Amino acid sequence: MKAKLAALALALLAAVAGCAKSDWIERTLVTVDVTGTWCRLGDEGFCLELTQTGASAKGFIHYRGPAGPSPGGAAPVSRVPVDGQVTGDVFRFAQTNGAVRGEMTVSGDEMAGEMQFPLVSRVVLRRVDPSKIQDLAR
Repeated sequence: MKAKLAALALALLAAVAGCAKSDWIERTLVTVDVTGTWCRLGDEGFCLELTQTGASAKGFIHYRGPAGPSPGGAAPVSRVPVDGQVTGDVFRFAQTNGAVRGEMTVSGDEMAGEMQFPLVSRVVLRRVDPSKIQDLAR
């Protein structure tokens, strides 16, 4: 009888432990599309340009650096490659060859979250017309 109770208790513990994990549907569900150009609110000097395929997203961070020796004293524009994953409504990404990373929650045409670039800060981005990226080159 003790052996049956022990087996039953073990089975119950295994079942409870299995319930604590999110199921595979929650882990693989993609409820948003991040394809497009996303710029910081009020500042088109910082944009994400993304293309999403399934749960994967790739693209570039475009940002205007401090004014430098470029013609007319205009600030140079940098282009940083990023790879990311979308799970539910959360977009997580990292620079493919560096330390930039972020986690953003997407809601319609806006995403907000934290990004390390180079310091951790709160960022709000809005989906904009793709011509904003070309505007950075001016």
